[in-house]
Amino acid sequence: MTFGKDSNTSRPVPRAKTGSVVLNLIQNVLMKTLQFERRFDPWFRPAFDALLRDRIASLVTAWINRRRTNQVLQIAEERALPGEDEFVDSIVNTFRQQMSGLWRPGGFERGGNTKTHGIVRAEFIVHEGLDEKFRHGIFAEPRTYRAWVRFSGPGPYITPDIDDVGFMSISVKLMGVSGPKLMEEEKFTQDFFGVSTPTFVTPDVRANAQLQRASLQNASLFYFVNFHRSHILDFIMQGLWVKTQSSPFEAPYFSCVPYLLGKGHAMQYSFWPTTSTRTPVPRLPLRPPDNYLRLAMVKALNAGPVDIDFRVQLQTDPFLMPIEDAGVLWPERLSPRVSIATIRLLQQAFDSPAQINFEKRLSYNPWHCIAEHRPLGNQSRARQRMYLALSRFRHDLNAIPHYEPTGDEVF
Repeated sequence: MTFGKDSNTSRPVPRAKTGSVVLNLIQNVLMKTLQFERRFDPWFRPAFDALLRDRIASLVTAWINRRRTNQVLQIAEERALPGEDEFVDSIVNTFRQQMSGLWRPGGFERGGNTKTHGIVRAEFIVHEGLDEKFRHGIFAEPRTYRAWVRFSGPGPYITPDIDDVGFMSISVKLMGVSGPKLMEEEKFTQDFFGVSTPTFVTPDVRANAQLQRASLQNASLFYFVNFHRSHILDFIMQGLWVKTQSSPFEAPYFSCVPYLLGKGHAMQYSFWPTTSTRTPVPRLPLRPPDNYLRLAMVKALNAGPVDIDFRVQLQTDPFLMPIEDAGVLWPERLSPRVSIATIRLLQQAFDSPAQINFEKRLSYNPWHCIAEHRPLGNQSRARQRMYLALSRFRHDLNAIPHYEPTGDEVF
C-alpha cells in the first residue's frame, strides 16, 4: 500500500502480512477489537487510571527489576550492549523497507511518530530561582527560547485518530541555542522528545530490532507475544498508558530515555498539561472525525495560549533508575519530577496546509544538542545514527532539503 504526496491524509491500518493465515487473522482481529474498545474507553478509563494504573505499574516494574542483572554502574554511567551496531543496522534497514512500502517519493513520512497533528509556534521559558543542581546547559539561567513544537501520532501508519493505538508524541526544537552541538547538522538548536507512555516500547536496541521486524509485517503484536523472546511485561506497561486520547495538549509525555544534566548527572524529563480539562471526543461511540485531535488543538489555540509544564527527574539510583534499560519506570519516591520550565504554545492559527507540511522540511534528533544534555544509553546511541540516516533518506526521496529553522518563518 503506497501513498502519494497527500501522505498525511488518514487511511486504514494495513492488514498483517506474516506469511501465516492464522497469525494474520489473529493480528487483524485483535486490531479490530482494540479499535472497537477505543469507542468506549473514555467512559471507564479515568476510573481505572485513578484506582489501578499506578499500582499495577509498580508491581510490573518490581517484576521487571527482579529479572534484571545489576551491572554495578555509577550515576550517568553507560555500558555498550554487545552487538549494538548490528542491531542498529537492522533497525535502519527495516525502517527503510517499511517506509518504501508505505510511501512514494515526494510523500515520504517519518518511520515513527508519523502522523502530524500539528506543528506550532511556542516559547520555552526557563524558570527563575532553580536549585543549583538543575542549573546546567540551557537551564543555567532564566531565559526564553523560541521553539517549534510538533505533535504527532504513533506511526508507522497514518490512520484516523480513533483507529491508532492510543499513543501520541511531542518533539520540541528550541532555537537560538548557542554553543557547539554534538551533531553539526544544526548550529543553533536543541531538541527534546516525549511520548505518552513513561517507559519506552522496547527496553534496548536488541528488542527494538525485533519490534521493527514484526512491524514490517504489520504485526507488532507478535513482538510482545511469541514463543521465542516475548515481552509481556513491556506489553502491560505500554497498555497502562495507551488509550483514547482527547487532545495532544491534555496528556503527559515522557522522555523514557536519560540525558545528561551537566557533567556526571543524568535526568529524564517530562511534559505535563497544566489543566485537568478534557475535551470530549466527538460522536462517540460512533466514529469521530478522522483528525479530531487536530481539531481539539485548533479550538484550544484559537481561544488563547496553552501552557505545558516541563519537569526533570534526576537519577539517584543507578540500578532502579537505569541508563541502559528504557523499559524501567524511574520511581518518583527516589526522585520526584521537578518543574523547571514552561512551554507556552502561542495563540495562533496553525492548520494551513503550508504550516502542516512545514514539518517535512525539519529533522528532529536528540543529538541536536549541547554537550551538557548529551543523550545516554543504547537507545539514544542508536538514535544518533538511525535518526540521521532515516531523515536523510526521507528528505532525499522527497527532494526537500533539510532546513534549520530560525523562528522567523511565515506561512
